[in-house]
Amino acid sequence: MSDEPTDTEPAHDEFTPDPDEVEYPSTLRITALPAEQAQAAAIERAERWEDGEEVPHVVNFEDRAQLRKLLTDWRMELLEAVMEHPPESIRGLADRLDRDVHDVHDDLYLLAEYDIVHFEEDGRAKKPHVPYDRVRIEVEFGQPRGDGSESPASA
Repeated sequence: MSDEPTDTEPAHDEFTPDPDEVEYPSTLRITALPAEQAQAAAIERAERWEDGEEVPHVVNFEDRAQLRKLLTDWRMELLEAVMEHPPESIRGLADRLDRDVHDVHDDLYLLAEYDIVHFEEDGRAKKPHVPYDRVRIEVEFGQPRGDGSESPASA
C-alpha cells in the first residue's frame, strides 16, 4: 500500500477549524511527564471535561530535553511578546524584538506545530496569537505519591 495521498483523501486544511469556531480554555499547560503519567493525567482531564469543568489544553514531552529544545529562551521571549501585545504581523514582531524576521518566522511556526501559537490571516499578513490567557510550564521531579494527591506544582 502506498503512503502517498490519493484524490479521495481529504486535505489537512479540511480538518483545521475556523479560529472563531474554537473555544480555548484559559490555560495551556506544557508538561514533561513520562508516558504513563501523561496518559493517566489525560484520562483524568477527560473525565473532568465530561463533568463540565474547564480543563487546560496540555502539550506533553516525555522527557525534559525535548521540552528544553523547543522552549529556548528566545522562543519563550517570543511567546511572551505575542501574549502581552499581539502583533499585526510576523515582521512587526521581529522589528519590535529586534530579531531577524526569518528566525522569528521559523520559531513561530515551530511553536504552531505544537498548537502553542496560532495564526490569523489578515490579507497578506499572518498575525500570530496565543489563544490562552496563561501558559504554564511544568516539570515534575520525584515519584508520584500513589495516594492520589497532587503536588501544588501540578494542580
